[in-house]
Amino acid sequence: MLVTWNLANIERLQRMAKINFTSSRISSFTCDPGKSQTFVWDSKSPGLGLRATAGGSKSYIFQSKFNSQTIRTTIGDVKSWSIELAQERARYLQTLVDQGIDPREHIAEKKAAHSARRDEARRQEVQFEEAWNLYIESRKPFWGARTLQDHLRHSQRGGMKRAKGNGVIQPGPIAQLLDVKLKDLSGPHLTEWLQKESEKRPTMVALSFRMVRGFIRWAAEHPEFATSISSDAYKARSVKDALPRVKAKEGDSLQKEQLQAWFSAVRSLGNPIMSAYLQGLLIVGPRREEWAALKWSDIDFTWKTITLNDKVEGTGGRTVPLTPYLASLLLELKQIKEQITNDQLRSKKSKTAERHRQSEWVFFSPNSADGKISEPRIAHNQALEKAGIPHITLHGLRRSFGTLAEWCEVPVGVVAQIQGHKPSAIAEKHYRRRPIDLLRKWHEQIEDWILNEASLA
Repeated sequence: MLVTWNLANIERLQRMAKINFTSSRISSFTCDPGKSQTFVWDSKSPGLGLRATAGGSKSYIFQSKFNSQTIRTTIGDVKSWSIELAQERARYLQTLVDQGIDPREHIAEKKAAHSARRDEARRQEVQFEEAWNLYIESRKPFWGARTLQDHLRHSQRGGMKRAKGNGVIQPGPIAQLLDVKLKDLSGPHLTEWLQKESEKRPTMVALSFRMVRGFIRWAAEHPEFATSISSDAYKARSVKDALPRVKAKEGDSLQKEQLQAWFSAVRSLGNPIMSAYLQGLLIVGPRREEWAALKWSDIDFTWKTITLNDKVEGTGGRTVPLTPYLASLLLELKQIKEQITNDQLRSKKSKTAERHRQSEWVFFSPNSADGKISEPRIAHNQALEKAGIPHITLHGLRRSFGTLAEWCEVPVGVVAQIQGHKPSAIAEKHYRRRPIDLLRKWHEQIEDWILNEASLA
């Protein structure tokens, strides 16, 4: 049979045969028309091939027989590999085959080992700040607003200008650890940190330590940081000895004999918003931040309830009763908000009046950046001075609610549920589910007793 040999057939046969790789042959080699890829083989190095694809790319490959099967692996692009290096690589891969080693597995193992060494080197260099930021981001969905704010405040580097007044924001206690490598966060390091920071602010440092302890536990279970940190760093005896022993402030609570003077001074502040805020701290016993963050949408005047953004329960918050006297204070604030007249809007303070009318905050403040009360201590200190009462903190008003409730013989679990404390006993934790109407029974009794002692009943 006569076969007509045209130029295409000749070129195809040339490519099937082994040729001597040269720069000109490499550059002129192309993929056959109608095919996805075409190969040509080197005559000097067994297994070395050149592959051209329909897309125009060209790379060196290695092909051989291993366990009676054809195996193939890529060496690299012709732009990155010279002919000599590609031939040397092919000879090395062939020696592996001759030794009974699959080149593909060998290459994968070397890559994995290199990656492991690189990751380990990185883990040895990772700093506290990087892991801390990832910790906050991962735990944020499970925290309340107060917990998140505390973590950010305690770890801020400081140095920024204060929003109000002069001066700059001071660094938080945890800021001293941000540049420390995780592998260096040891018991002695934590001990030195606690001793240094406790000299200036022991109460704040005690809370910072609890945050760092939670972070270490998290990092010890995180695949990226587990080998970088000692999970026992915070358990060292020296750390426990250096931890500040924080006690409740002596006398930081209103006595029942002081209630009349306190209410009289607070009610005469001249600022109904500040007055209602302070009275609410005593009557409900909330945390100062969660009370300041109260919105009108959180209050149900029909069913007499208030929903607070609880740091313990999370973003869902907790619901407490809206007692009669407190309801009257809040209704007064609502009426003030609704009674802003057009004359006030046209006055020099029109912007403030408009902000107040549109504000979602119950305890509106025209001077704060976010529009709600941010610093009520000044007004409270003025009221205390006027009443002749020794200094009591805003948290002391929360403490006063729990203390004064004992005069009414209210079950301790009721007070804890209203204040948003975690249950402290098995029965409270697993077997008490008090509905709002039962809380209201006791809460109104507490309010009645406080008002009676303040001669407001």
